[in-house]
Amino acid sequence: MSQFVHLHVHTQYSILDGAASIPSIISRAKKYEMPAVAITDHGNMYGAKEFYDAATKAGVKPILGCEAYIVANRHNRNKDLERRYHLILLAKNATGYHNLIKLISIGFTEGSYYGKPRIDHTILEELHEGIICCSACIAGEVPKALMAGNEAEAERVIEWYKRVFGDDYYIEIQRHRPKDPTRPQDVIQHQDMVNPRLVELAKRHGVKYICTNDVHFTDADDAMAHDHLICLNTGKDLDDPTRMRYTGEEYFKSPEEMAELFADYPEALATTVEIAEKVEQFNLNCDPLMPNFEVPESLAIDEEKLKRSVIKKTKNEEEREAIEASASIYEYAAAHPEVNERLTVAKQFQYLTHLVYEGAHMRYGKELSESLLTRLEYELSTIENMGFPGYFLIVWDYIRAARELGVSVGPGRGSAAGSVVAYCLKITNIDPIKYDLLFERFLNPDRISLPDVDVDFDEDGRADVLNYVIEKYGRKRVAQIVTFGTMAPKMAIKDVARVQKLPLPESDRLTKLIPDKIENGKKQTPFEWLYETQSEFAAEKNSANPLIQNTLRYAEKLEGSVRQTGVHACGVIIGKDDLEKFAPIATAKDADLNVVQFEGKFVESVGLIKMDFLGLKTLSIIKDALENVKRTTGKVIDIDSIPLDDKKTYALFSHGDTTGVFQFESPGMKKHLRALKPTRFEDLIAMNALYRPGPMEKIPNFIARKQGKEAITYDFPEMEKYLYDTYGITVYQEQVMLLSQQLAGFSGGEADTLRKAMGKKQKEVLDKMKTRFMDGAKAKGHDEPTLEKIWGEWEAFASYAFNKSHATCYAYVAYQTAYLKAHYPAEFMAALLSRNLTNMDKLTNFMDEARKMKLRVLGPDVNKSIHIFSADKEGNIRFGMAGIKGVGEGAVMELVSERERGGDFKDIYDFVERINLSTVNKKAIENMALAGVFDSILGFHRSKLFVTVKEGDANFLDQLVRYGAKFQQDKNNAQQSLFGGMIDVSLQKPVMPPLQEWDKIYTLNQEKLVTGMYLSSHPLDEYSVIIRHVCNTPLTTFSNLADVGQRDFIAGGMVTSEQHLTTSTGRPFGKFKLEDYSGEYEFALFGKDYEQFRPFIYKGYFLMLKGSVRPRPYNPEELEVKINSIVQLHEVGEDVIKEININIFVEDLTTEFREELTRRLKKSKGKSMLSLRVVDSRTGVMATLQPRKMRVRITQELLDFLADNGINFRTQC
Repeated sequence: MSQFVHLHVHTQYSILDGAASIPSIISRAKKYEMPAVAITDHGNMYGAKEFYDAATKAGVKPILGCEAYIVANRHNRNKDLERRYHLILLAKNATGYHNLIKLISIGFTEGSYYGKPRIDHTILEELHEGIICCSACIAGEVPKALMAGNEAEAERVIEWYKRVFGDDYYIEIQRHRPKDPTRPQDVIQHQDMVNPRLVELAKRHGVKYICTNDVHFTDADDAMAHDHLICLNTGKDLDDPTRMRYTGEEYFKSPEEMAELFADYPEALATTVEIAEKVEQFNLNCDPLMPNFEVPESLAIDEEKLKRSVIKKTKNEEEREAIEASASIYEYAAAHPEVNERLTVAKQFQYLTHLVYEGAHMRYGKELSESLLTRLEYELSTIENMGFPGYFLIVWDYIRAARELGVSVGPGRGSAAGSVVAYCLKITNIDPIKYDLLFERFLNPDRISLPDVDVDFDEDGRADVLNYVIEKYGRKRVAQIVTFGTMAPKMAIKDVARVQKLPLPESDRLTKLIPDKIENGKKQTPFEWLYETQSEFAAEKNSANPLIQNTLRYAEKLEGSVRQTGVHACGVIIGKDDLEKFAPIATAKDADLNVVQFEGKFVESVGLIKMDFLGLKTLSIIKDALENVKRTTGKVIDIDSIPLDDKKTYALFSHGDTTGVFQFESPGMKKHLRALKPTRFEDLIAMNALYRPGPMEKIPNFIARKQGKEAITYDFPEMEKYLYDTYGITVYQEQVMLLSQQLAGFSGGEADTLRKAMGKKQKEVLDKMKTRFMDGAKAKGHDEPTLEKIWGEWEAFASYAFNKSHATCYAYVAYQTAYLKAHYPAEFMAALLSRNLTNMDKLTNFMDEARKMKLRVLGPDVNKSIHIFSADKEGNIRFGMAGIKGVGEGAVMELVSERERGGDFKDIYDFVERINLSTVNKKAIENMALAGVFDSILGFHRSKLFVTVKEGDANFLDQLVRYGAKFQQDKNNAQQSLFGGMIDVSLQKPVMPPLQEWDKIYTLNQEKLVTGMYLSSHPLDEYSVIIRHVCNTPLTTFSNLADVGQRDFIAGGMVTSEQHLTTSTGRPFGKFKLEDYSGEYEFALFGKDYEQFRPFIYKGYFLMLKGSVRPRPYNPEELEVKINSIVQLHEVGEDVIKEININIFVEDLTTEFREELTRRLKKSKGKSMLSLRVVDSRTGVMATLQPRKMRVRITQELLDFLADNGINFRTQC
């Protein structure tokens, strides 16, 4: 056994300071035969549970600790008074661990200052029990005092710690003598100065001392990689002489190296082993610590049932007999705390049972069927046996509260929708009996694990529900969960490249060689996989450029390092008591709540109850759409009561008009929907489950069977019961589970084990289960060859098979959105647009969809718009005024309120006379005018608001605002006058100046300036066919020339700005920005190119550019844009498209489509050739048709029709 143990170790959870991964630390401790090893990250315990699990699994005793920051007063916020020191704290036993996590939590919640969690002596003394304390590195209190020449202070500090910790206080010495002479020498100089004094003081005060190495990385050759990490932390470059540097000696040294280093202090090594032996092994894992859900006192509970329930959960036979013999279960429990806990659970179970049966009668009627009662009793008994009635009550309670608060709640999520108990409690809203849904956690009663019920809320309402939970259980008992952002290969390369000063284009080029998805196995690091599979990337390892070599070398070492903390998007912890009693707590800048310092995958193992509160945008869209319907029609629609056999909704799905429909809007899905023509809800569930890698291969068979083109067959007749809804095709996990029970007599637990084994491809388990399946099925009379066929299909398919419960819930949400789109298109699209205001790409896409639906998307209007997109009674969509820059929601609310009070604004004078000009200020009015808000009440072009008759005068809008302010002031004075209404408010109204209007392009540009988009129209609409189908390179792709590659391009757009400049040598050159539908890009022209193309560089010109992306002549490693020709778009014309090639699959060539395509082609006569290629997707046979006499005109309407029907086409110029 090793005679030394590392007690001062920083892992990568000392973020951007430690470079050692936990597996590497444990592996090295195991290699050196160390009986134990410690983790002491800076100020936190983020890695404590991962460390505990890894060390325990490896047979190494984990010592859980922290290098804390200690100050005189943790509440101090005066930087001038800040004196912060390091201190090592180690948990000696379970009591010490719980005190330590409280200390670290308090450091964050009470002591955090300038990003550092701090504790002080007061709280340390209060919570010192069970903690071992070491004086730390030269940043500790005692070494600092000695370096300052204040030995008396050093002695005072030692005496204080000795008094508080007794024999659990140790002096710490370190030696970091750099082998590299270029490394800083000041650290070893300080250590050499203080070490003898530390040892002397330790002996003088009867304190033992230890040696440590302040580990920050695993191997000695990791020192340079660690340097890069420190540069990232401090924002310095590698060649910066002022950057912070370590000595290079802070690696995980062997016991022999430490013995050699501290040969003069052998007792310092032996004491580390003594501390390791002193540390007790305690269990961090814990059964679920369920928050106490109070049962209403008014609930009548049968005491005998309570007793039976408590006895059922009591394992000790003597205790069972004692409880049975007790006169009162309440009195017995009061004297026995453990029994009292079981009594609490029993009460909760009785309350849960009451609620479930109450809900069952509401859901299923007065008389409950025998099969339903059996299912309910089974689920309830499983919940009772697992001890989780409180979990269901907590979820039931906050969902009930959510609905009472007006929050939209999803119909369910995940496998929990398979629970009848959840359905009766209205936790879910999908009938599991009707759709054959299973909650697999109830199939295997021996697998005790929390039900894991995830809940979707609308985006706005999620915070309301969270606030309810905080108020009910207490802020200190509710927290979110920390997440860690790690360096993936691309990020590691970019980070290291920046520190090394590798040029940005080179860094970008390297990352472009890395595929988006890295498919490395568990035994292979991402970089190992990249070097093995990506030859171009692997070649860079031997680049002639040493900066590239070093970038890849150190990026590989740092890949996987923790780079920053974050907050779990939906995970919420609800505790039985203050959470700091069970896990370390931290604060987070991205969360109002505190966060648990353990990652989500660890929190349940320490007993914490995790709930997922998800904000689902689609629920917000549905909610907004329902409000729009109420506003325009007066109808109040209960979206959960709409019929599931609505023909108009299925027609929408069958036509593939599903843009904006939840989970059904991809082009591939639209194509399959048009072929399938769903007519029932079960079709939508199946498509939701099938449209993913693996199952997608079954879609053509599913469609063919639905359409009657392929026979529906079953391997055994009894399989029809579970495969009928999917036309004989296995689609869901539940079908495999149910069929294994039906065919082979599997128990529920065995069926659940089969599902997991297939999903995770556990070969050993599957081999055993296959034998069990074959034997059981043959015993029921089934033939072996067919069983082999079924098993083979299951193995191939089940790893991709989807959970039907989840598919059903989300198909239901999809159906609701489709129903609204089909019946209330304007109201739905307005809601969809409003919820995507910040995503310009989606907003543009949905605006196009609205136009395709023949909906008019109108600009904002002072008398018709509200703050968000809205629908009017004529079926138009109005732009929301809060989407205008400089116009906040408060200003819009004021405007709408005044409109509701006093009626529509009659004209611009009426507006300024009535509106609160403090809330709706002049700048807001200006931007509203530019966006066209007042067009309907002006009677003249909006541009006239901004003109002045002569220089120095106020423009017309300024005059109007002044007039409005004076009018309101006089009116207010009149109302306060003694004579009240006898005074007439009359002022001279400003007169509109008779000046020329802006042109269309300028007006549109002003709209875009204040709304981010063109509202009235787009300047390029006249040339849309050329821009979309002749030009082959959207302008935004030029922002990264590596994406474009070395090739020719055609681009087009409108010139939005121009610059005519001269170089430092006096030569003229020019820059111009060109904008298309995707965005804009700035081109530069020099020399002869500038002379040739200068006549085209004028703002407002519409241009088509032809050119190439090529290597720069004097720097081949960089790419440049070379323009070869420029023409104005009006000179091009649609006839530039010489031919259109249309590819159609046989299955898409329905009679309906063929007739519509023929009609549109005949309608679009022109000069372009037509080529039709018909392909049989099954055989690969194709036929090409080129009607000689038919020539077509390529219009945007024709191309939209092809795109909407998922037909591939290509234009040739």
